[in-house]
Parts: sequence; C-alpha cells; structure tokens
Amino acid sequence: MSSSFGRLFVITTFGESHGGGVGVVVDGMPPGIAVDPAAIQRELDRRRPGQSALTTQRKEADAIEILSGVFEGMTLGTPIAMMVRNTDQRSQDYDALKDVFRPGHADYSYWQKYGVRDHRGGGRSSGRETVGRVAAGALARLALATVGVQVLGGTVRVAGVEAARRDWDETEKNPVRCPDAAAAVDMAKAIEAARDAKDSVGGVVEVVARGVPAGWGDPTMNKLDALLGAAMLSIPATKGVEIGGGFAMCERHGSETNDVFDGARYLTNFNGGISGGISNGAELVVRVAVRPATSIGKPQSAATKEGGTTEIAIEGRHDPCICPRVVPVAEAMMAITLMDAWLRQRALRGREA
Repeated sequence: MSSSFGRLFVITTFGESHGGGVGVVVDGMPPGIAVDPAAIQRELDRRRPGQSALTTQRKEADAIEILSGVFEGMTLGTPIAMMVRNTDQRSQDYDALKDVFRPGHADYSYWQKYGVRDHRGGGRSSGRETVGRVAAGALARLALATVGVQVLGGTVRVAGVEAARRDWDETEKNPVRCPDAAAAVDMAKAIEAARDAKDSVGGVVEVVARGVPAGWGDPTMNKLDALLGAAMLSIPATKGVEIGGGFAMCERHGSETNDVFDGARYLTNFNGGISGGISNGAELVVRVAVRPATSIGKPQSAATKEGGTTEIAIEGRHDPCICPRVVPVAEAMMAITLMDAWLRQRALRGREA
C-alpha cells in the first residue's frame, strides 16, 4: 500500500481508525527549524471530531506525541515521528458490517485487493488517516513561514450554497469554516437538514497559498499543478480538483483568460498562480470537490460476502458534511506539496527561495 507522499519532503502515514493510534513519519525536514508543539496541536484541533453539532460526535482529544527528530524545540534534520492515540473507538458499532460491503465505501475494493480488511470504521480508508497528514502539514507550515509562505482555506460551497466573499479571517468563526459569514448560515442549515434526515451533503473546499515565489515546480511530468492535484485527490472523499479558473474557463475565450503580467504583478489569476507547471508568483488557488459522506443512517441496499444484498443503516458517529474537517487537511496537503517543491528548487538553484 502506498502511504508515502513527496520526494525530498516525504511523509508516511500509519495506523487505522480503530487501532491503537494513527500518525506520521516525516523525512526531509531541514534542521534548525523551531517547532512549537502547540502549533501542531492547533491544526489537529481544527481537524478533530466533535468540534460542533455539524461534525461526528466521536470524542478524540487527538493529543500529539512527538517521538523523534526534535530536540529542545528544534528540528534535528532526522526523521520526525508523531503519533496520536485512539481513545474513543466504538468498534462494536461495526460488528454487523463484518460481512457486508457498505455502499459508497472502499470495503469491496480493499477486500478484492488484499483478501482481508479491517471492517472497523474503514481501517486505512477512514478519514482518521488524515491525522498524520495534518501533523506533517503543520511542520511544513512552520518551515514555509520562514520564507514568507502562508496557506489558507475554507468551505466555499455546500449543497448548492456558494460563498460570494473570501474573508479568510472569517473561516474559524463559524462551524462550516466558510469565508463568507452570510453563506455560512445557509450552509449550516443545509448540513443540519441532511443530518436530521440521516443523510449527508457534499461541497467544495478552496485552498490558497500566499507568498509563493515564482519558480517552484517543474515542467512536463512533475508540474506543480499535477502534484497539487495528486495531493488533493489523495484525501479521502475528494472527487475533483480545479486550479485557478478551472472548469469555468471552458466557457470563456482565450482573450478573457490569458493572465496579464505588468512586470510587477498579475492583473488576473485564471491560472491560479501556476504557468507551465511552475509557480509564477501570483496567489496559488486550488478548489477540491468533496463528495457527501458515505456513512449515513438512512437504510440502503448493500452487498454481502456470501452474495446477494441486504438492507443496512450504518450505525456509529459520522459527519453529515465532511467539508469543515477537510479544510485543514487540504491546507496540510498544500503545505506538504509546497514544502517539497521548495526543497527541490533549493537543491536546483542553491538558494532559499
């Protein structure tokens, strides 16, 4: 199984949703970077369950343990291992699903690939795997901040309700993590309605990176937009990625979407900060399509190992909309991708940025 991402800044996540814990090993973190465990914990708190009535009520503190690679608050340049122990598993909620392939889940495909699967909460296909990504992303953020790079994100669409504004200071002020306070109210109502109906809704998460200099990324096979696409699509429940103007550019003319550079800045940003696979100095803009959560309480038809179907209603504690908790994960994957691109550019040109 591929659990690693990156070339010079490599993260490898481990653990299952209902195992002893989940975590990550980060290799390639430069030495001498100040690490504040509280900064890592703050990102994990944004991802953890039980944040509001709009998320799963599984109660996990997600307390981070830094096991290696950091001494007296500084990175050593050696692998950094971090772990979060699971404390609120209710594996019995999944006993009835041991021989059932849940609709929309990876149960059947995992079983066909490995011949065995962990039916408790989905094992490695669970969203709980993303704990390690967020912890690694927090480290990447700390390093990127030393060269002035900042990553921000928010929910910009839920069940047809779209954000009209991008006030990134607003995202942590509402449970949907929407950068538009007015839209956040309607998004919350849509999520609550789905929850009350024992159903779920999807949406779109937008992530931006500020301060990325021109020159990061590579042409052809390792384009920065291709790497960001792979990073975002590796997040559970994501089904689409667009950069800059994205699919909406298909309805426009080239004269409308060719970004104009005045020698100091870009006047438009349809390319989302990437030209020819390389960052161009403009703000990076990535949007991620997040499907409705597959674990719902509404009765559904499901296949069984013995053949045929049965009707199930998935018990347990689940998110009626995953978007609010995908935001910190998408931000983390953006930071991890940019961290790797920065190190590769530094190796190529021999300079910090």
